[in-house]
Amino acid sequence: MSELDFNKNLEQCTTTLKSFAFNLTKNDEEAEDLLQDTAYKAIVNRDKFRAGTNFKAWLFTIMKNTFINNYRRKVRRNTVMDNTDNNFFINSSKSIVNNDADSMILLEELNGLIDTLDDNLREPFRMHFYGYKYQEIADKTNIPLGTVKSRIFIARNELKKLLAKNYIESFPEEYCKKKCA
Repeated sequence: MSELDFNKNLEQCTTTLKSFAFNLTKNDEEAEDLLQDTAYKAIVNRDKFRAGTNFKAWLFTIMKNTFINNYRRKVRRNTVMDNTDNNFFINSSKSIVNNDADSMILLEELNGLIDTLDDNLREPFRMHFYGYKYQEIADKTNIPLGTVKSRIFIARNELKKLLAKNYIESFPEEYCKKKCA
């Protein structure tokens, strides 16, 4: 399809695309933005359109996928949107105070439990905890890869048992019967 034909077909579909965009967004401005994004993506990817296929369906698919991607991005941001004049106070992060005391205490206790592990388990586990890959741990400690994986697995199980013994009241009884024995 030539560029002139492509642009002509795109222009013919704009009214139906705009109504579809409004149906998705329920907002005139967002519908217009979605229509522009769709037109831009269609023009940029003009070479991917196969002649003889349904041009209108291709555009609708682009629009639907763009809308879904934008929606997911918006949900991930998890931003509170309020169209009132006091947006500053809702979106202001300066009024939020983080209290890390609980997590710091738990981290200190966990580090204490890790220190009680045998040396041959503690070192590979700590390295894995700090982000080293299994192969990197094996190379730095001169231990075979399978042994590194086994030691990390054993260290995790030992820590589970220690945590269960320290916090037995917070675990369900059937969990403790299976894991803490």
